[in-house]
Amino acid sequence: MMRIGIAADHGGFALKGHLEESLHSSGYEVVDFGAYQFNPADDYPDFIIPLAKAVASGEVERGIALCGSGIGASIAANKVPNVRAGLIHDVFSARQGVEDDEMNVFCLGGKVIGSALAWELVETFLVAHFSNAARHRRRVEQVQALECQN
Repeated sequence: MMRIGIAADHGGFALKGHLEESLHSSGYEVVDFGAYQFNPADDYPDFIIPLAKAVASGEVERGIALCGSGIGASIAANKVPNVRAGLIHDVFSARQGVEDDEMNVFCLGGKVIGSALAWELVETFLVAHFSNAARHRRRVEQVQALECQN
């Protein structure tokens, strides 16, 4: 079964707990990058960057990054080379982000989406596969080339 990393700051902490339970119940191996306790003064980069590095290195196959809105988590994760993180709030984007853009980190706002919809989106993300179509591969390679320049 797929090895999934998950991380959240205080804004995504409650949703992270729900998603972890659902992931375990569905047979996924889950690696928790924190936060391990609710702390309203914590900072999302402290948890999201280690998760993103684990995705980039192959320690985990995919990542789920949560903060209050999902925006900060997405920005932070995308600073790590070979991470393609997307802020997702709909089923189409959860699937298409993987199929067309090889998205490997799913970002979500814990204060934006309820746990039932969040789980539906995560399930969609986890079962999707990159199409490897020439036009999509070309676009991913263009993004990777940009990472190498920086």
